[in-house]
Formats: sequence, C-alpha cells, structure tokens
Amino acid sequence: MARTSIVQDYQHPQPGSSSTFTIDEKVQREILKNGIVKPKGYTVSWHANPEVEKHHFGQSHPMKPWRLTLTKQLVMAYGMHQAMDLYLARAATDEEMAEFHKEDYLEFLQRVTPANMSVSDLQQSSLQYNIGDDCPIFDGLYDYCSLYAGASVDAARKLCNNQSEIAINWSGGLHHAKKSEASGFCYINDIVLGILQLLRHHPRVLYIDIDVHHGDGVEQAFWSSDRVMTLSFHKYDKDNFFPGTGPLSSTGPENPLNPGAHHSLNVPLNDGIEDDDYVALFKAIVGPCVSSYRPTAIVLQCGADSLGCDRLGCFNLNIRAHGECVSFVKALNLPLLVLGGGGYTPRNVARLWAYETSICIDAELNESLPAHTPFLNHFAPDKTLFPPLSEHGRYENKNSKQYLEGLVQGVTEQLRYLKGAPSVQMQHIPPDLMGIREEVEEEIREEREEREEMFRRDRERGAGMRGELVY
Repeated sequence: MARTSIVQDYQHPQPGSSSTFTIDEKVQREILKNGIVKPKGYTVSWHANPEVEKHHFGQSHPMKPWRLTLTKQLVMAYGMHQAMDLYLARAATDEEMAEFHKEDYLEFLQRVTPANMSVSDLQQSSLQYNIGDDCPIFDGLYDYCSLYAGASVDAARKLCNNQSEIAINWSGGLHHAKKSEASGFCYINDIVLGILQLLRHHPRVLYIDIDVHHGDGVEQAFWSSDRVMTLSFHKYDKDNFFPGTGPLSSTGPENPLNPGAHHSLNVPLNDGIEDDDYVALFKAIVGPCVSSYRPTAIVLQCGADSLGCDRLGCFNLNIRAHGECVSFVKALNLPLLVLGGGGYTPRNVARLWAYETSICIDAELNESLPAHTPFLNHFAPDKTLFPPLSEHGRYENKNSKQYLEGLVQGVTEQLRYLKGAPSVQMQHIPPDLMGIREEVEEEIREEREEREEMFRRDRERGAGMRGELVY
C-alpha cells in the first residue's frame, strides 16, 4: 500500500534561501521568547485545508473565510505550529455528510452554481433549501462545505483513536445548518457530523456553544437523544435577533418519556454582557452540567461574534474573557474538539483564535504581535493581541445580577431532572466510512513518531523551520 503523508512536517530551508531563513530565525526567536514547546502529557492536533480560505461569499457578505488566513498567519508567526500535529484536512465524502444531511439537499449543493442557479428546477430548490442573501450560491460552494466538514470529521476521529486529546478546526463550528436547509451562513453542519463520529466511541458528548447566536442546528439534530447534551450561551430576542430560538424554557422534548427531555439547555442573554459576569456565569453552569451529565468528550464551539466590536454581535466581551471559557473547559481533562463559528470582524477573530490556540497548547504569548506577522497592518493601530474591545462601540449591559442568577437557577433546576448520566450499552463500533484499515493507522503513528524525532533534533540544533504552513 502506498505510503501517504498524513502529518505534514516542515522541511529545512535550502542553502541560499536567505529570505525564508530570515523569517525562520524570527519565528525561532518568537518560540524561545514565548516558551512554546509541545505540551507535556497530551497531544494537540490542528486540522485545516488552505483551500477553504480562498472562497468568497460576496463583497458585502459578513462571512469572510479569509479570517482563517489571518488566524493561520498569527499562529505561525508566534511559532505555535511547532507545538501541534498538523493535518491536511480532506473533503468529507457524500456518504459522510449523508449521515446527517438529506441526499437531495447534498445533490443540490453539488449541482448549483452562480451560472445555473436561474434554471427553473434549481431556482425552486433554492427556495426550498433556504438559499438567499444570508446563504448565497458562490463558486466552489460544495468544495468549501465538504472541506470544512471533513476537517471536523477527521478531528473527531483523532480523538476517538487517542491520537489527540485536543483537536482544533477553526474552519468548522457552523452550527445553524439543518438536515435539509442552509441557515445563517451555514450549509453543512460539521458539528453534528463530528459529534456523530465521537458517538461511535463515546457514550455521552457535551456540546458547548459560546457564539453570540443560538446553536439551533446542533440542538435540533440531537433534540431527542440523551447521548448528547447541548448547552448554548447566546443573545436571545425572539423577534429581533437571529435565529430567535433558545429561551431558558426550551430544554428538549416536552414528553418526559422522550430520552432527549432536559438535555437541551439554553442560557439566553441580553445585550452588553461584561467579561466578569460572562465568565462567572459560564463556570457556574458548565461545572454542574459536567458533574451531572458526566460526558466522556466535549465539543466546544468558539464563535468569535460574542466579542465586543463584532460586526453582528452585541456583547462587550474581551479576548481574555472568551479565552477563559476555553481554559475552563480544557481543565476538565476530557477529549476536546475545538471549533470556530461566527465572527465578522476578521482581525479580532484571528486574535481570538490564535490566543485560544495558545491556551490549548499551554503557551503564554507576548501581547505585542510579532513584527514579522504577514498582514500586520490589518491589526493596526495597536498591533496587539488584546485590544480593549469592550471600550469601543460599547453596548449598555442589560443583564442584571438578578437576571443572571435566575439563569443559573433555571439551568440547575433542569439538571435535577437528570437521573444520573444515561447508561449506554456500547455495541460494536461501525466500520469507518472511509474504510481506513489498521495498517493506515499504524502509518499515522509511525509518521507522528518520526515527526517528534525530527522536532527534537531541530530543537537541539536550534534550527528554524519554514515560515509557511505546509498542510
């Protein structure tokens, strides 16, 4: 069987490539300055494909996949790539996506293009599948969807195979997509696909969503299941804020005999919540949820539109507060799938996800962005990792202490209905949809060991690595 390069490594610069070597020296100094090393006792994997970054929703559309380029460049500039296993994400197959999505919807996404969408049958289907201004048709749409979904599927598999303890896919986290409907800039629900992979191995999965918008697509997908608990922290206004779902009273099916009853938890917030209140609320609710439900894996959606100054957001959160939620979940020491999500001010999205990457690898970053960071002017004028977002375009805080205490009390009351964690008799795990055989997994292990050996040698020699991510 042909040997496939699963974990891509960095090659040494060739003699004479002075410009690359100069960048490498700067990255190496940044690594030493920030004390970046591979985490001890656990492995963090990074799942991405640069082709996702090239897609374009349209000039005036808030969703900018280019935010992933900015994120990647910040991660590389700090040298954090050396502390992770890097995987080139491949496209999810039709069969994998059909584990959740309907085949006619997938076929439509495959067929439709900007050139043919006016054809009568496709035009009618566009209405049926909620295609429009929020979810436009653009060139390469199906490739875009299958690539970000494939990254989440592969990341989940690495957790199931014990090849990673924390798996990151910043291109994922598109939580609004439904079984046969696009919604809120989301076409394929990679989160649901990733959770379905985790359920092959894990009895119970806790899904936590800190996007400013309600994680309605994921909640709906597992509405009747007790093997997934969904917990969403979001702005709620039924009539004036998308998607208008997720009140405190929405906790799953009303029939108490339905397994999913009390397994969909919502924390509806008002405009302007501040750092301290948000972090305290998050910890006061997530802690008891973990204690009561006892998940064996966690999926954390880290939507950046809950930051202050977001184009579509309405909170006053700073980057450190958002990251504190990631740190709290990481400290639970459960297999963790970390995903992106919303975020419509690209420079702040990149800052946040770079910072949360550093949390995953236990690195403390210098606040000043490295001077060799590509596109550094996009972070002007401060060029820092932690700009004072809560001081610009500030929203009035409409979340009183009494209101927040009521949220904690409401969620705690729902947890009392749980009669302990559901007991799941795990049957034989179905074969992997891609038919990956044991010999391929052995190749993955071998290549990872080779990469670690090369990493140790590089550190001993003090040699730099190439300054571009090779996926």
